[in-house]
Amino acid sequence: MDKKKTRGKEPKTGRIEALRELPGDILRSLTKEEINAFLFDDEWPDSLSEKLKDYLVEEKGSIK
Repeated sequence: MDKKKTRGKEPKTGRIEALRELPGDILRSLTKEEINAFLFDDEWPDSLSEKLKDYLVEEKGSIK
């Protein structure tokens, strides 16, 4: 993700809190790009989805 896209942009509601709740080993495994996607994007890279698969909850046909 381009840094220019996230500058001045607020993270999606609840994402910072969710990021803080992740286990340390999972958090340390995330790249800068994956963290930016987690905080700001609706669609995540496959690598991020794979790392977080045990922590995602499916709601109304989509993963939240």
